[in-house]
Amino acid sequence: MTENTCKMKNNALGFILLAALILLVVAAPLSAAAADPSIQVDPSQTGKLKVYADLSDDDLRGLQESMGFVQFVKSVEQAEVVIEIQLERQDDGSIKKNITFRGKNRFENDDDRISLLVGSDFEGEASGKKLAQGIKMTLMRYAGKTPLRDRLSIGFQAKVKPTDVVCKWDFWVFSLNASTWMNGESLYKSAMLYGSVSAVRVTPDLKVRLSIGGMNNVSEFSYDGTEIDSSSNSRSFSGMIVKSIDDHWSVGAYLGAAASSYGNTDFSLSPAPAVEYDLFPYSQSTKRQLRFLYRIGLNLVDYTEETIYQKTKESLLKESLSVTLFLKQKWGTATASLEGSHYFHDFSKNRLVFNGDLSFRLLKGLNLNLDINYSRINDQLSLPRGGASLEEILLQRRELETTYRYGFSVGISYTFGSTKSSVVNPRFGSSGGGISISF
Repeated sequence: MTENTCKMKNNALGFILLAALILLVVAAPLSAAAADPSIQVDPSQTGKLKVYADLSDDDLRGLQESMGFVQFVKSVEQAEVVIEIQLERQDDGSIKKNITFRGKNRFENDDDRISLLVGSDFEGEASGKKLAQGIKMTLMRYAGKTPLRDRLSIGFQAKVKPTDVVCKWDFWVFSLNASTWMNGESLYKSAMLYGSVSAVRVTPDLKVRLSIGGMNNVSEFSYDGTEIDSSSNSRSFSGMIVKSIDDHWSVGAYLGAAASSYGNTDFSLSPAPAVEYDLFPYSQSTKRQLRFLYRIGLNLVDYTEETIYQKTKESLLKESLSVTLFLKQKWGTATASLEGSHYFHDFSKNRLVFNGDLSFRLLKGLNLNLDINYSRINDQLSLPRGGASLEEILLQRRELETTYRYGFSVGISYTFGSTKSSVVNPRFGSSGGGISISF
């Protein structure tokens, strides 16, 4: 390895660590949870509680009409209480509104949170009244700490106990995917067939992801009277189960099985128990996360061809540790993760992976997205001893030896409709159960 190559590696790694450090210092405080009874207010308009809510003008007017003791201000800096509303769609079609109240100025660090379940048939006026009632109930605890308390009265209205939500699918979501692609010309034709099935169940206490998929890809070329055939295929299964222990700890396990002509693998099986700790409470996960995930597992591999290490099969113990930072600010979101892994039989067989994502809010629903990834690779144990042919290299039918991979992308996205979706259960991240297809 040349001196220039070493310098390039060190510079890239230094840039990655600097980017992760910058993201780590941008943390923002968040919320907790509670609720309270309904209120009535004296008609007096003096000394109102200053509140900011990221809602439409029509919604704000509706809230103002039912809360005479509140003054809705135009900016967060003016507010004594900031209201954030996130929607969480349930499997039965109902919507849960998670409402966070963040204290500002004299109520700094005095936060609260409630959740309202709105049926799928609740629209317009009925939904607005339910939202206004929930907000009004909680704002009372703030108003009660001000001179407004002398002009507030508390009332109680007996109501029928709401019926618990029953999901006939027990919160399971299933997905089926199948696709094919074909093209050709006089000297060339190609066809691809892909299919997958996945099942996901996510609740605050338990997350389960299961998926299975496969792909076949065939190409035929005619060159100077010679017919050249090229094909690749892959099969994979991945599963993940996560159990919430408390507001910081989670335990679970991964299971992966795969076969890939690209990866020189007839069959591989990878069970791996895991444990995760989030520095911030999971109740704050929609705004900030700093998760440490440790995995240790066994890789059982049966290779298609003998590898460069003269192996046709092997059983190896491997461990990995990842750190993931997620932040949500007024300007957008930032995510950075750094993962290191190695095999126990030879610590020089290791890998370091960095992923970073920045999403800047340009306008409501319009975002500028920046993604960067870099991997330092020293663990390609499955490379075939015979190498790859020219056709396999040009068509990317074989994995090639490399010491690094990188990628960078810039894009713009626009989201409309229910843009305030909520993370139900962020433990172990949003991945871990997806299908990985090689070609």
